[in-house]
Amino acid sequence: MEISRDRILTTHVGSLPRPADLFELLIAEDAGDDHDAAKLIETAHRAVGEVVRRQADAGVDIVSDGELSKSSYTHYVKHRLNGIGSGKRGGGGDGGGGGPRDMRDHPDAAPHAGRGTGRDLLTPVVCDGRVSYGDTGPLERDIDNLRAALAEAAPDTRPVEAFINAASPATLAHFIRDDHYGDHDRFLADLADAMRTEYEAIADAGLLVQIDAPDLAMVRHMSYQDLSDEEFLRIAERNVEALNHATANIPPDAMRMHICWGNYPGPHTHDIPVSRVIPAIMKARPQAVLFEAANPAHAHEHEDWAAARIADDKILIPGVIDTTTNLVEHPRLIAQRIGQFAEIVGRERVIAGTDCGFGTVAGRDVVAHSVVWKKLANLGEGAALASKNLWN
Repeated sequence: MEISRDRILTTHVGSLPRPADLFELLIAEDAGDDHDAAKLIETAHRAVGEVVRRQADAGVDIVSDGELSKSSYTHYVKHRLNGIGSGKRGGGGDGGGGGPRDMRDHPDAAPHAGRGTGRDLLTPVVCDGRVSYGDTGPLERDIDNLRAALAEAAPDTRPVEAFINAASPATLAHFIRDDHYGDHDRFLADLADAMRTEYEAIADAGLLVQIDAPDLAMVRHMSYQDLSDEEFLRIAERNVEALNHATANIPPDAMRMHICWGNYPGPHTHDIPVSRVIPAIMKARPQAVLFEAANPAHAHEHEDWAAARIADDKILIPGVIDTTTNLVEHPRLIAQRIGQFAEIVGRERVIAGTDCGFGTVAGRDVVAHSVVWKKLANLGEGAALASKNLWN
């Protein structure tokens, strides 16, 4: 994993806006409707090439395929894992818990927070049999598409590094309704064994593995609302153990892990403080940690990171731009936020990132597409300002 040796590097959490033609094909595939499968593969290949070029042009150093081939960061596994299929709309498989606790307290905020859109276009994901890894074709295409896009990049704009996202075992256990096991621990264990195939394939291809693990924060105010923080943290520790088992054969410096509290512009009045989950985060094997640090619910938590015991080998990738607002952060603000974390762990151990993805679920684009790219361009400008401050 590259670190910020002589300047602050930039990256993002992974998902980016999907082109309209690709979006329509993904929705049809998800629903099991008739669609041109060959056209979907060709459209995704072309779109990945374009999105990598746009990231490079925006000044992003560590790029991804934008998760363009996936309908969402969790639903995609039903096209890869045995024992996972589609349920019926309205039939569960969407996290349970009656929805986020903050949205239950403030139901009138739902129309403003994008709730009830995007995911409604997708069919729920259900476990109806023993889980194992099945079709590796989609995974191999994702790897090939990204590597081809990197090879085509102009030498003067070629990214420093690239990553592919993959959901953590516990995140999948949260979003996939279990109609087969009736035993959460067994379900989680088989998901961990199955996802090992995906994680290792990405690493073997020379790409960084990004584990998306909102199970370490977001599910506290979704599925585990009635538990105490201590009870939830024991679950988080178990989830980390499952992740460490699944990634046991991958060097820590080939992995990064993203945690978040839900990528929606809601009140977030019931988010568990990062100070409570940092101990569990530090036990996870991935070397780099991406986390929310820009939005109003978590921008103050640089103080908690400063007070925490952070392992000497960990790299922090704080979100320095918000992914749930169309307000564009000024480069000076971005530089200030980067500086806060450089003071905590040193300039070499900070990479500038985003709070979450910009296309977490197909059809739920909270931030306008043109604004996404302006934000990423400002991210690069802010990192350049921070670099001047930190290296001069």
